Formats: sequence, structure tokens, C-alpha cells
Amino acid sequence: MFIPKYFQVKNMDKVIGFMEENSFATVITTQNEKPIATHLPLQLQKIGMEYFLTGHLAYGNPQWRTFESCENVLVIYQGPHAYISSSWYKHENVPTWNYQAVHVYGKATILGAKELKQDLTKLLEKYENHRENPILWNKLSPQLLERQLKGIVGFKIKVEEIQAAYKLSQNRDEEDYQNIIKKLQEEDNINSQQLAEVMKKNNTE
Repeated sequence: MFIPKYFQVKNMDKVIGFMEENSFATVITTQNEKPIATHLPLQLQKIGMEYFLTGHLAYGNPQWRTFESCENVLVIYQGPHAYISSSWYKHENVPTWNYQAVHVYGKATILGAKELKQDLTKLLEKYENHRENPILWNKLSPQLLERQLKGIVGFKIKVEEIQAAYKLSQNRDEEDYQNIIKKLQEEDNINSQQLAEVMKKNNTE
């Protein structure tokens, strides 16, 4: 990913937090030299000093069959993004687009049955524990679980490289920066409003 120096993020703690917060990612591989992609929630695990991404695909999705032949799987994470009008600057310029993106490269392997069950247990805990009637692994019938497990393939990706870009108007002076935040907050668009909050937070870190 091309990242101008203004927008490079080298603080890995910040990047890891972003990946965990924006965990619905895009997994990209190639099949007969043609890129293919799947959009799905991923979990991030640290084992020793190494990071792994875990998830699962439908058995009928041909992408999991490409993992063995692909030396590098690309995973893309995105945060809020929005159009930035150059009318918001105090001098003449052109419009642009602000965004956050993280690219992760690594080698994927298929999970065994035990690993897949452990991963699904953690996934349910992550997204269900705070709910009034949480649907957790041990609350589901073994018959249902075994039937559903036959329809999915679990995988893990050993993280080899992370590239992170936060294009948040860091190249603008403070007056323009604050005005961009103000204008984004006024937009009737949830992405713009969320981006304004990201920019406010980024300016204080």
C-alpha cells in the first residue's frame, strides 16, 4: 500500500487496537491468477511474540482451497472514511478523501476441528457476552453444532507484515484541521461524523 510519510502509522499498539475495533475485514487471495475476496469477522490472537488472525469460511466458498498455494494472503481493515471538501480550507486547494486502512500480509493454514471449536467459542463470547440472552457455545445443542461445523472451514493467518495508513489531514495546519472536524460533524452522514471523532482523538494522542 502506498503511504505518504504524513499518514504512516508505526505505533503497533494503536494499529492492533484499530484491527480489533474494526474486525470485519476483507481476505484476499488469488485463484488461477485472479484475485478473489471474502468479507468476514476475524479475531486477533497473540501467541508468544507472534500474531495470528483467525476466522472461518463456508465450505462451499472456494477461497479456502487457495490458502495452500498462496504464499501471501492480504487482509484489509477499514475504519470510517469521508469526502473532504477543499472549501473547508482557508486557501485554494483540491478536495480529497480521509480514511483509515490497515493491510496485513501472512500465510494461511487450515484449523483442525479442536482449534475451530475453540475459535468459534471465543467468537461467540466476544459478540454475545454483553447481550441479555447470550448465545454461547455451551448453550447450543451438540446436534446443531456438529451439523453447522460440517458447513465451514476454519483458518488462521500468521501475520508477517502490517502496513497502516491514517489519512486524517495531518498535513493541514491546526485551523484547517479543526474546521474539517467541524464540517464533518455537520454532515448528514454517519461515516463523516465518525471520522470527525477519529480526527479529534488522533489530534490529542
